[in-house]
Amino acid sequence: MTSDELARDPLWVARRLLGCELRSSSPEGEVGVRLVEVEAYRGTDDPASHCYRGRTERNSVMFGPAGHLYVYFVYGMHFCINVVCMTDGVPGAVLLRAGEITTGSELARSRKPAARKDAQLASGPARLAGVLGITREHNGVDLTSPDSPVRLYDGTQVAEDDIRSGPRVGVAAAMDLPWRSWVDGSESVSAYRRGGRRRTRART
Repeated sequence: MTSDELARDPLWVARRLLGCELRSSSPEGEVGVRLVEVEAYRGTDDPASHCYRGRTERNSVMFGPAGHLYVYFVYGMHFCINVVCMTDGVPGAVLLRAGEITTGSELARSRKPAARKDAQLASGPARLAGVLGITREHNGVDLTSPDSPVRLYDGTQVAEDDIRSGPRVGVAAAMDLPWRSWVDGSESVSAYRRGGRRRTRART
């Protein structure tokens, strides 16, 4: 995919990413996943976004340009990965929540040996980042560059009738907004867990 294709509203980009392939290369080999679950996050109009209160050193990648990878560490143990979208200077990103292994299944299994079946290897954002071998050092890489260790490719676009939407998982604010999208019937889609009790609507 190109950066121009990704320089759009996160809600649109999220649905477009379903069915696309993300591949990560390392000295160990390459692992690829077909994306089957994502979540959209905007900026200063989205209370659940890392950019809601403005730009910081941590979230600066979310301010563009589009097509770069935003990686953050959560709960002191997991990495999560996002595709940056919107125009340069305007924050927005799509959290990649789950994928189906397309290449490098043996390497993926070695990275997540506790998974009971292959469908669980990249089920959930932490597992997805783990099987791809993505860490903080990948923060800011250009997913559209041929020289990037992590690349985003067009896949078979998912039909609208096969896409479902619902609330985002585990957020502490704006938890009822239906900004999570997934491929209906995929065994790799993660389990839903409602976030905090505070109800905050995104500003319009």
